[in-house]
Amino acid sequence: MDNSEIDSAKSDAFAERMIDMLNNGALALMTSIGHRSGLFDTLKDMAPATSSEIAEAAGLNERYVREWLGAMVTGGIVECNPEGLQYFLPREHSGWLTRESAPDNIAVFAQYISELGKVEDQILSCFKHGGGVPYSEYRRFHEIMAEDSGQTVVSALMDSILPLVPGLIDQLRKGIDVLDVGCGSGRALNLMAKNFPNSRFVGYDLSSQAIHAARHESRNENLLNVCYEDKDLTDFDVPGRFDFITAFDAIHDQARPEKVLFGILKSLKPGGVFLMQDIAASSQVYKNIGHPVGPLLYTISCMHCMSVSLEQNGAGLGAMWGKEKAKEMLSDAGFSDIQIKQLPHDFQNYFYIMRKGIA
Repeated sequence: MDNSEIDSAKSDAFAERMIDMLNNGALALMTSIGHRSGLFDTLKDMAPATSSEIAEAAGLNERYVREWLGAMVTGGIVECNPEGLQYFLPREHSGWLTRESAPDNIAVFAQYISELGKVEDQILSCFKHGGGVPYSEYRRFHEIMAEDSGQTVVSALMDSILPLVPGLIDQLRKGIDVLDVGCGSGRALNLMAKNFPNSRFVGYDLSSQAIHAARHESRNENLLNVCYEDKDLTDFDVPGRFDFITAFDAIHDQARPEKVLFGILKSLKPGGVFLMQDIAASSQVYKNIGHPVGPLLYTISCMHCMSVSLEQNGAGLGAMWGKEKAKEMLSDAGFSDIQIKQLPHDFQNYFYIMRKGIA
């Protein structure tokens, strides 16, 4: 193409965007460190302070804290007074960066960037040779997902998500059998078990690490009405056992999602309900242009969700399989009257609700 045909303003604007990308990628790493180290939580309660005072309050090394503050100040996250170099976190920022601000703590999601960066070499190999990366290579993914779901699912579970199913709360109080498919670290299931002692809860997950964490929490809470199994969900067969089955952000990771969905339908009692939470997106990429976190979700999908499925010679749906594909697969599994709902405060998730027919 002749250079005379290039729109120089468009080219310059794109170059600026790429520089912003580099700076924001670096800030994502530093934001993850700020969250994991507790620096944001420390700064929230401090008046303007020097790097030494901040490091002492956080119990961290001053030289590293000082350099971290450099990234935060030049990135516009932390501010400083030039005289005496005193740093502070504006209240307008702390409301999006501290554990106290959950479910609005965006710093939790920054951890995905550093976690996914650890498998870049393996993902690159998959680009060249196919296949995928096993769950075991993602050392902190379940820990991060637990924090993520703690904000997006667990925090809204009792007041917003369970009430999406008419009459469900009363059933849970009276006592029913509940299964959580792909339960992860068990935070949602343990919360339900704690609030509904007359009901019985079971959690299945492929990750032994996640199941260990779920059992540990349930023991600490002295929950006697919940149990967990390290289980491959592809061929689980417990026909007619459960009144209510949930799957929180889990179906798209499965190697054989069509078999899992069929197993869920088979495992429901007549009249039982399946509640599936998954990413609010379209199956058509062009319809996701303008999605608030579209690039992040496609990246997580490419470097984790899709890959762990392909590593098992699975379907590799990915997190952005979308509403159209989800409805198609649910229908193929035998579900009908599929309702799709969203919560007013949650742009990230769809909630699919289906009831098994009574023969």
